[in-house]
Amino acid sequence: MGELINGRELADKMQSELKVEVNELAKSGIKPGLVVILVGDNPASKTYVKNKNIAAGKIGIHSKIEHVAETINEAELLTLIGKYNKDDQFHGILVQLPLPKHIDEEKILLAIDPEKDVDGFHPMNLGRLFINEPTMIPCTPYGIMKMFEAYDVDLEGKNAVVIGRSNIVGKPMSQLLLMENATVTIAHSKTKNLEAVAKEADILVVAIGRGHFVTKEFVKPGAVVIDVGMNHDENGKLIGDVKFDEVSELASYITPVPKGVGPMTITMLMYQTVQAAKKQK
Repeated sequence: MGELINGRELADKMQSELKVEVNELAKSGIKPGLVVILVGDNPASKTYVKNKNIAAGKIGIHSKIEHVAETINEAELLTLIGKYNKDDQFHGILVQLPLPKHIDEEKILLAIDPEKDVDGFHPMNLGRLFINEPTMIPCTPYGIMKMFEAYDVDLEGKNAVVIGRSNIVGKPMSQLLLMENATVTIAHSKTKNLEAVAKEADILVVAIGRGHFVTKEFVKPGAVVIDVGMNHDENGKLIGDVKFDEVSELASYITPVPKGVGPMTITMLMYQTVQAAKKQK
């Protein structure tokens, strides 16, 4: 069986280091601040926001949840973001996605000051990433890169296949891999012979949003497999996009679900909040 990439353990280690850094910043009168804007009562979103708040508290980041009703209109939400753009107490602003249908997500993301966009979704920050000059990076792919680093996974010259093409994971993930000199293929639900394409991968990152979609038939022996999936089976149990029991027999390294990529996503959000505080002081 392949070696487990323990995201929970790595996240705890990084969060301890961040706590030390936050304590040091406090000596110069800087307290990193993060505001999370939560629109409506989506249960998954509420859970994510709660977890972010807990992590911030552990590290010593000043964290605020701005919970607004689902009925808020676009203009009101834009005004709220404008208020936090000007508020020096908050170095990071995060709008929890998805947003209700009547609000234009792109318009909202565009309104966040790029320097406070600790989620890394602002078009300016995505643009900077794609010209190899990243400042803020989407947290999930960034966390995955930290995992590769911690486990000494060499990416140079390797065949990397990313299944999924979202702006949140797939596209930025492929760019980060390219920056480390991997040869990258982006595959997705419309890719022909997806199984065969995936089987060529030395590094396989799966972010397709379908429970247990990737079976052993997709995986080359010795591949490094990163499972970004967060799905629930018929019994309500949290499962990944990868059929762990089968694939772990073949992979050299593999992330579990839970305790894999998830804790690292939140950690990178905290990391970027601290970095933003240092820049904005």
